[in-house]
Amino acid sequence: MILSNAFDYVNVMDRAADASNLRLTMIANNLANVDTPTYKRQDIEFEDVLKRKLLQAGYRTLEDAVKNVNVGSLNGIQYTDHGSFSYRIDKNNVDPDTENVELASEQIRYQAIISEITHDMTRLKAVIK
Repeated sequence: MILSNAFDYVNVMDRAADASNLRLTMIANNLANVDTPTYKRQDIEFEDVLKRKLLQAGYRTLEDAVKNVNVGSLNGIQYTDHGSFSYRIDKNNVDPDTENVELASEQIRYQAIISEITHDMTRLKAVIK
């Protein structure tokens, strides 16, 4: 994390990238345990945490909100999905088709976040020159 107002947005995006990367790992773990009896899928909630923190920061613009949000408090909430319907006899609730769709979606999200961070750093680098 970079401690400067110029990097507020990048710091938030960095936390989003960390959460997205963790979610990719969790989805891969879910897929690896698709045949493990009684295994319950795991996931992470980050988008709702970010929305709540931005709203709590109070803002007229997104830029103001990002400046006022405590980046250190932007942590995803990991959870085990016990409530999911389990159609299997072994009580495992991982649906490989759903997990593969989530994996593809999260890969796209992660690439978009990394692309945005790279773009912002390129712009900052150009300004510094």
